[in-house]
Amino acid sequence: MKQIFMKGENKMRKEYDFSKSVKNPYTKKLKKQITIRLETETIDYFKKVAAETDIPYQKLINLFLKNCAQNKIKPSINWKSS
Repeated sequence: MKQIFMKGENKMRKEYDFSKSVKNPYTKKLKKQITIRLETETIDYFKKVAAETDIPYQKLINLFLKNCAQNKIKPSINWKSS
């Protein structure tokens, strides 16, 4: 679609008045970027599921962890001594 700009429109102002602006109420709900080390097999698993479900693998990992947190699911690890 071709846009037509009329003369005198779409000009930037020299100054804007933000005195009546309000803070975004959703900023606390934004995701936080972190660095996490995952085993290759784990990433491969989520990438495979991502390909099957057409959901990005990072979103799948986030959804899985979010579900664990909401349901207070703790890992069950049994350390075997040999």
